[in-house]
Amino acid sequence: MSTKTFPLHPILLVDDEEHFLLSVELTLRSNGFNNINSCSDSTKVMKLLAQNHYSLILLDINMPNISGLELLVLIAAHHPEIPVIMVTAVNDIESAVLCIKEGAFDYIVKPVTDSKLVTSVRHGIELTEMRSENELLKLSLFREDVEHPEIFSEIVTRSNSLLSIFKYIEAVAKTSLPILITGETGTGKELFAKSVHAASGRKGELVSVNVAGLDDNFFSDTLFGHKKGAFTGAESERKGLIEKAEDGTLFLDEIGDLSIESQVKLLRLLQDGQYYPIGSDIAKRSNARIVVATHRDIKIMQEQNSFRQDLYYRLQSHHIYIPPLRDRKSDLPILIDHCITKASSLLNKKRPTPPKELYTLLNNYSFPGNVRELEGLIFDAVSLHSTGILSLDAFRNKISLSEQHTLNPQTQTPSYNLISFPGRFPTLKEAEDFVIEEAMKRAEGNQTIAAELLGLTRRALNNRLQRLHKKSEWL
Repeated sequence: MSTKTFPLHPILLVDDEEHFLLSVELTLRSNGFNNINSCSDSTKVMKLLAQNHYSLILLDINMPNISGLELLVLIAAHHPEIPVIMVTAVNDIESAVLCIKEGAFDYIVKPVTDSKLVTSVRHGIELTEMRSENELLKLSLFREDVEHPEIFSEIVTRSNSLLSIFKYIEAVAKTSLPILITGETGTGKELFAKSVHAASGRKGELVSVNVAGLDDNFFSDTLFGHKKGAFTGAESERKGLIEKAEDGTLFLDEIGDLSIESQVKLLRLLQDGQYYPIGSDIAKRSNARIVVATHRDIKIMQEQNSFRQDLYYRLQSHHIYIPPLRDRKSDLPILIDHCITKASSLLNKKRPTPPKELYTLLNNYSFPGNVRELEGLIFDAVSLHSTGILSLDAFRNKISLSEQHTLNPQTQTPSYNLISFPGRFPTLKEAEDFVIEEAMKRAEGNQTIAAELLGLTRRALNNRLQRLHKKSEWL
């Protein structure tokens, strides 16, 4: 049985007809909205608004004492942050236009269908949540540090870009809207999903599933479960992971690999909060927060019709992009130290001392596999290590500085636009001298590393450096 209050602040139903209030409340409660207040006296509405916070107001137009339209004008003036849905028994275009002009969020006509009512209320709640998030984001800009750093303790960083992401997570984590996490392979998307769940304060579990390679039937069975006898071999009822994530968070990794058929079912879950176990014609409700992640560019995918556009727009309500390791090299020293300590502990070895050249070597590597690749490099080096200083050759044998190219994360094809010449085009000799000087600068004077960057032997580089030195003496 769900214990989560949704929405955070109550929905206020205002109508002089008691039976209509009861009907609307029952419909909303059966669709997952369990925080509802009712009022049949229009003269009490403004006092209620002064005393309490509300997520949304459902307001009848035709009421004795103070009409709904009069109340709408007062609410828009004193509580403009609350979405108001106007309800009327008369299908009048002029009345609808007037209500919208006065600030109403939506306008629905009695008798109200369940689907129209639930959809309108759900959209209004989403608007309230987004407004609350915007306020929290504004406040976070003025905070120097994150409010709860312990939530992000598993993410090793000193990068300002990641600090900004932590603040963003704290601002959006407590809402029910989905979150899309993107970034290259190995950037740690699951750690950020864990942080979102921890920051949300939800009482339920974080349930993770990698959807890559799941066909539509397996996806449906994994997420939604099945009834006994739903298909051959279904000898007992099976609950899906979405039910396990009740009051918690469902994390779907590699969402870019989801089939079109499964995307339709996920969209229905996000829109209606409902799902059907296989073999059942009775919908179940879910209040689990949906967090998804992918290393693919689903914006490009939806333009190519391999990812549903409506699902894309649903998922990118909140978007977290994790920058690759090559764009936050300031994290390398603490990541190297963390990984050496972790590897030594897990391998039951005395912690080795990293060679001073290691930071320079790795600082000139692009890390296509990001933090996961760095961790693998260090674990391999520590496993081969015996005593003293960690071997630099263990890293050199794994990476080749001279052959790596800057990769476009979307196309994964080499880009050779490494040098541009906005002014006079240099001679070949001038270009060679510049590249050698740049390699020495990046290698912090280490000729071995500079030679690897240039694709030269150390002797060949030394000869060129001597010529450069003599040239500077002549000048």
